[in-house]
Amino acid sequence: MPHPCRHSRPGWMWLWAAWAAGWRPAHSRGLELDEHCGSECRFLSLQSENAKSEGTFQVTMLPGDGVGPELMHAVKEVFKAASVPVVFDEHHLSEVQNMASEEKLDEVVDSMKESKVAIIGKIHTPMEYKGELASYDMRLRRKLDLFANVVHVKSLPGYKTRHNNLDLVIIREQTEGEYSSLEHESAKGVIECLKIITRAKSQRIAKFAFDYATKKGRSKVTAVHKANIMKLGDGLFLQCCEEVAELYPKIKFDTMIIDNCCMQLVQNPYQFDVLVMPNLYGNIIDNLAAGLVGGAGVVPGESYSAEYAVFEMGARHPFAQAVGRNIANPTAMLLSASNMLRHLNLEFHSNLISDAVKKVIKVGKVRTRDLGGYCTTSDFVKSVIDNLHPHYGA
Repeated sequence: MPHPCRHSRPGWMWLWAAWAAGWRPAHSRGLELDEHCGSECRFLSLQSENAKSEGTFQVTMLPGDGVGPELMHAVKEVFKAASVPVVFDEHHLSEVQNMASEEKLDEVVDSMKESKVAIIGKIHTPMEYKGELASYDMRLRRKLDLFANVVHVKSLPGYKTRHNNLDLVIIREQTEGEYSSLEHESAKGVIECLKIITRAKSQRIAKFAFDYATKKGRSKVTAVHKANIMKLGDGLFLQCCEEVAELYPKIKFDTMIIDNCCMQLVQNPYQFDVLVMPNLYGNIIDNLAAGLVGGAGVVPGESYSAEYAVFEMGARHPFAQAVGRNIANPTAMLLSASNMLRHLNLEFHSNLISDAVKKVIKVGKVRTRDLGGYCTTSDFVKSVIDNLHPHYGA
């Protein structure tokens, strides 16, 4: 049975997000908490607010599109078997299933205001333009100010790829950049897309990255950019990263152009530790890096604001072609759910689930098709459940 105190102290991510967003304790550097602190200081009481009187936690759940509902079912089954003290407040938000509206979005936000924590599947964005540029996925991020997306790309013991023993973290600013929904037709046949880079948000994500590296004992942060071409926009992002880096002399800092970064990740990913980058680059690198360790089905992810934490798959993909076929790999979602439990200070249950998932992968007898096996989603979930409470002496 895993020891409940095996890992380091949980709950740091909220602290980092709040600090990066501008929060400071009253005694820090002589600063005073004022009326501007507002919700950014509320993380101090989030644990007590979320906990119900009977000792359970409420978590907002959005199954999303594609195989999302099937993966959430897997999470529920494993949580039930592990007696996890979590109650899900489930909502459905989908543009492709005609289950998206301002009313439904507001319901999700209201649920998040109560729970502070969510687990979500991919909310698929149709390519067709229907009069609204911002997808509901993007609008949800903005409403909750989920500025920091964190994807931990780590090799799974027992599953060999071209590069083994990888361990790197991608941190992405996801509230501005190219995904600002600012597009218009300036003349017939001419579309202008605006990329927004601000000093405030660039400094915030840079500080988040360096704080993450410090708290996790990592030694290097790499800022990924295209400042050689986008001299003002990416130039500002790079400048902010360089300024923040000076405040962390113990953390090595370097920079890399995005196209070279893609090549280096394929050729020699071991040179990277923590990477920080603007929105679009992060979206691309998340998926590229996930492919190095097994694909979208094995990499967990999470997004943070000063007040909220959302847990999801690291490489957001609906895997629509697998819907209803019972072949989706639940590894990424189960590991993300485990990370969520650690965030809630449910360390024992977090370790119980993550250890069981990793054991199934390591043994190698039960693998889904994306990992070269023939087993179903149900087979994998059953094997995880069987490994939650191993029979000692068997």
